[in-house]
This record gives sequence, structure tokens and C-alpha cells, in this order.
Amino acid sequence: MSNNTSIQQIEDVVIKFAGDSGDGMQLTGTQFSNNTALIGNDLSTFPDFPAEIRAPQGTLPGVSGFQLHFSSNRIFTPGDACDVLVAMNAAALKANLKGLKKGGIIIANTDGFDSKNLRLANYPEGINPLEDGSLTDYQLHTMDVTKMTREALKEINMGMKEKDRAKNMFVLGFLYWLYDRDMASTENFLREKFGKKQEILDSNLKALHAGYNFADTVEAFSTRFKVEKARMEPGTYRSITGNTALAYGLIAASQKADLPIFLGTYPITPASDILHELSRHKNFGIRTFQAEDEIAGIASAIGASYGGHMGATTTSGPGMALKSEAMGLAVMLEIPLLIIDIQRGGPSTGLPTKTEQSDLLQAYYGRNGECPMPIVSASTPSDCFDGIFEAFRMAVNHMTPVIFLSDGYIANGAEPWRFPKSEDLPAIPVKFKKGLEEGEEHFLPYERDENLVRPWAVPGTPGLEHRIGGLEKQNITGNVSYDPENHQLMVKIRQEKVDKIADHIPAQKIEVGPETGKVLVLGWGSTYGAIKSAVLELVAEGHAVAHAHLRHLRPFPKNLAGILHSYDKVLIPEINNGQLIRIIRDQFLIPAEGYNKIMGVPITKGELVARIREML
Repeated sequence: MSNNTSIQQIEDVVIKFAGDSGDGMQLTGTQFSNNTALIGNDLSTFPDFPAEIRAPQGTLPGVSGFQLHFSSNRIFTPGDACDVLVAMNAAALKANLKGLKKGGIIIANTDGFDSKNLRLANYPEGINPLEDGSLTDYQLHTMDVTKMTREALKEINMGMKEKDRAKNMFVLGFLYWLYDRDMASTENFLREKFGKKQEILDSNLKALHAGYNFADTVEAFSTRFKVEKARMEPGTYRSITGNTALAYGLIAASQKADLPIFLGTYPITPASDILHELSRHKNFGIRTFQAEDEIAGIASAIGASYGGHMGATTTSGPGMALKSEAMGLAVMLEIPLLIIDIQRGGPSTGLPTKTEQSDLLQAYYGRNGECPMPIVSASTPSDCFDGIFEAFRMAVNHMTPVIFLSDGYIANGAEPWRFPKSEDLPAIPVKFKKGLEEGEEHFLPYERDENLVRPWAVPGTPGLEHRIGGLEKQNITGNVSYDPENHQLMVKIRQEKVDKIADHIPAQKIEVGPETGKVLVLGWGSTYGAIKSAVLELVAEGHAVAHAHLRHLRPFPKNLAGILHSYDKVLIPEINNGQLIRIIRDQFLIPAEGYNKIMGVPITKGELVARIREML
């Protein structure tokens, strides 16, 4: 370490890595995140990348970003504004400068600011922001990352294009020096990933160390920064994304229910990672099937559930629309099924890589006829584990398909997760009907218990032959029926069965704030972090503001009405044009107010603080 630098303790930092979609910013951010988790900081991430596999190089639509917030305190969002912006080219700077704090650090790769890159980023002819004085409000540090990476790799026998792919490791090494980090975690990652490709391994390791050594020798910074371990509940933690946590939750629930999982699905952004992750765990009895389309995916899952397994299917909004008729079939059959919807911007193909809470109304109403399904949502990446575990339990205990909602922000974001031990997870009892009971002459597939739940009979069980299909069922017998009174009865029974689930879910709790007060901020899904952070700030100032967050969206917890009427005003922030607010107004007849953001990015803490102050 240079003798001229000191180490300054700071509480938290927000870094944004940004560059062309081929610059490896997602990998750089992920490696810095994993390193941060190993140190013991609390962290929250927000990857932001183009939908195209190879977006137009050097252009604003082609910018790929990864935002990381890490702290010695508990944090709940990836941060409103950045302290550090790493800009690999002119487009990356232009697209992200507005999100950098005044006085923040810019680390710019000068090779990405040549005349071609400036033109592609729509800067006026002859204007270079690194040279025209427009960045005087920031701490600008320029370096030719491309040139120095090539110099570091000059003895390696590789093409220039291949050498340039190690630029991101040079930048990562530079930042490891700046934040006083050990590089061992990334070195081990590179050895595992490229152990059989010696030249690629050597190039990445050399670039990583070159970046670290350059930062140490150039003395561009007189101060290095260090963020101490976060004061978190003791235990073993790992960094986890929402989709990975969801896959692990499915595996855990399968083990606790002693019920094999069959995933029948079709790849779609941002849900595909769940298929990728589950396919790695066949040792747990997981079966994965990549179908030819969305309809075949859910149909195969329905077949698996009918056969005595837990059928699951993953998708996003467009795929959920295609699955809707088969979802109605599952409701008619009254079998367990998990429909996992990782939401994205819509309508139609919409914004495949941008986040949006776009499908709540589709989950409620997006099927023909009266077709009620329970709906469970996740709030954070690690919450996907608990949320899908709960959805699994609900599906088998109540013999019903369940919709599970996550979104791109949760799916791709990461945070520390204190994972549970297997023995700490509750068992999920599964009851199959094994045969005719004493005095039972024929199997009656729609005979129900006190919760209106019908029996689960596996095909091939002697004496339990029965019909399935999408035509209306006669009550109790399950025979096809066109009788008007029977149809009304069955519609009412199916709705009542879903409503009765409210007797078996936890009461709604207040996350932060008083039990009564001036403003209740009611949220669902990925608005959790922004709402909690905003309400914590206002409560600390003495305001009578509270936060409640819904996991169970259908049916609602039985005490929700009482909570809503305990506050003068209710604010419902959503990353859509107002979906939960319509349902709340309809069911509880309260004049709730909305805060809606539909830009493909999360709501920020600052936006909510300002909105709540207006209401106060």
C-alpha cells in the first residue's frame, strides 16, 4: 500500500458499474457483491441491462448497469443516488450521470470517449464531457482501461479482442484497492470458471492484479475507504438472488412435503433462471421439462399434479396470458399447482429486462369465468424462499392452484440471506386418499372436508377411478353437469374455498410505526425496501406513519380491514398504474391514494418521503 494514502471508515456506499452490454458489468457487479457479502456488509443490488442479447454497441439503449449498495448498517434498497459511477464509455456516463450524487466519484475509461463513442452517445460534435469542464461538480478520475489491460496482457498469446474482455477485471481490481478489499474470492471464482482454459484464466487474473497495482501506484486517491461489518443477527449468511432463493424454496418445500417437484415450463425473461437452477438439483428428485411453448409447459405441470407430484410452471406476464385457459382447468380440477410469475414491464412483449408490478390484476381476473386463485407475493430476494414455501403449503393443504408473484427487481437483485436449517422448517403434511373407506361404495371426488377441500386421489389407486376435464362438475360426484343450479353452487363453493384460506394464514402485521396514526403506507412486492426505508426515516422524526406489507394478496389477511381503518390516510405505492389500489378500494371502500411509477425502475426512498410529507 502506498505510504501517502489513509483509510477512512464510512458507513455505506452506492456504486454503479455501467458500460456497453459486452463490457462485463453484470459479472463485475456480481463479483464485488459476493466479495461484499463475504466481508459481512449488508447489501442490496439492482442489475439493469438491455433486452437484446447484443444491444447496439456504444449507444444509450445498449448501456448495461449494475448498482450495489453496501453498508455497516441494515439497508433495504440498492440506493437512491450513487457515490461512485464507473463509466466504461460515453453512453454509460450520459445514461447514469443524473443518478450520481454531487461530489461523487466518476471513474471513466478514456478509450470509451473517442469521437465514435461520443457520436454514438449523442454528444454534440467536438464535445467531450471529460474535457469540457461540465463535470466539475464531481471527482473525475480518468484512465485508459483498455490500453492498460492490453499492456498487462502483452505476454499472453491471445487476440486483442479476447484481451479486451478482461477490462472489467482491471476495473474490479482498482475498486478492490479503493475499498480495501482482499481479492481471494474473485481469484477463486476465476479458477473455478476458467480452470480448464489457462490463457483465459491467466488474462483475467493478470488484469485483476494490474488494476489493483495501478490504483496503488498512481496515487489518484489520497484516501481509501473501508466499510465495517454490518450489525446483523448472528448466523451464516450468503448472497442470494430472488430466482435462486425461489428455486431453493421449492426444493425445501418438496423435501418437507416428501413430494417430488415437476417443473414444466418455457423460457422467458426474467423467469428462466429458475429453470436453470432447478435443473442442477436432480439429486433432490426434481424433474424439469422445457416445453415447446407456454401452454405445453403448464399442461405438463397439471398432468404431474394429477399424477401425485407437485406441478409447477414459471413464466412472466406474456406467458401468463397464454397459460390462462389451462389455469382455469386447474381451478376446475381443484389440484395443487404453482404458477410462478416473475413480472416485467408490459403490455405484450413490453420491457423484458425492466421491472414492473404489472400482473396483479391479471392474477386476480385474467381468466374466463369465475376462476378464483390464491395469490402470494415476495417482497425481497431472500423472501422468495419463504414466500414460495408458503405457496407450496397452501396449494397442497387446500387442493388449489396458487399464483406466486415476484418481479425482475426481486429476481435479479441480491441481498444477504441467513438461510435456515432443514430441521427449523415446518413439515408440510400431504394426504393422499389411499382407497375406499368403510361404508364408502363409490369414490366421490368432489366430496369435501370442513375447509371445502376435496381429496387427492392418485390415478391407478384401486377403487378411486374418477373423471377429470374442463367441463363443469356435478357437486360431490364429479360427473359432467350442465344444470344451472349446480353451476351456481360450484362457482360459489370454489370461491368460498379460496376465501376460507384466510382462516389459515397469519394476521397482517405492521412492519414499522404505530398501530394507529396519520398515514399508513400499504405495499406489496418489491416496493418493500423503499417503503420501509422512507417510513423509518419519518418515524425517527416523530411522525405517526406506519408501513404494512402484504404477502397474501388473495385472500387478504382477516385483520386487514381493521388496520386500514386505523389511519387517517392510506398510501399505496406501486410500480404500475394502480392495481392493488383498485382492489383495496373495491373490497374495503376506503379512499386510498396511490403513488405510481411506470419507468421500468424501482421507486426510490426519496420519492416516497416527499409524497408522504405531502400527505402529512
